[in-house]
Formats: sequence, structure tokens, C-alpha cells
Amino acid sequence: MKKADIVNIIAEGTGLTKVETQAVVDGLLATIKFALKNGERVELRGFGNFIPVLRKARKARNPFTNEPVDVPEHFTATFRPSKDLKEFLNKNKKG
Repeated sequence: MKKADIVNIIAEGTGLTKVETQAVVDGLLATIKFALKNGERVELRGFGNFIPVLRKARKARNPFTNEPVDVPEHFTATFRPSKDLKEFLNKNKKG
């Protein structure tokens, strides 16, 4: 599913235009990115948490040339699904 698909589904469900819905979705994503950049975690109850994480500098290997590569310290974001989301995904699971 792409962002455009999400916008279409929300627009159909809410009666908002696609342009209005696109603005809301873009605003939500920009707010999440801004919060993560400022070191804040974003909690969406019933869905999950986006958490900024600092990865330490490390040595790695280029898989094609097998040469060592220095990976600098950097920030990334992790997502932890909520208990409700996990239960929803596993409800009526075939197996």
C-alpha cells in the first residue's frame, strides 16, 4: 500500500477531498519526522511507538568487495507495535 492509496481510502471514508486528505496525511508525517528529529518518541495509542535511536559508529564489510567500511554514528527510528496491533494482526491467524 502506498501513501496515495492511504489518501484515497481516508478521503472515501471521511468525505474530505483528496487534496484536503493529502494535506492532513502530509502534516501527520511531517509532525512525526519533526518530533523524531528532536529526539522525542511518538506514541500512537493502539497502534505503536516510533522511537529515535542513536546507532554507535562501527566497522562493517562491503558485501561485494569484502573490504572494511567505517559506518559513522547516526540516528535512526524504530517502530514498536502496540499490544492491540499485535493482537489484531494475529486474530484469526491461519496456521
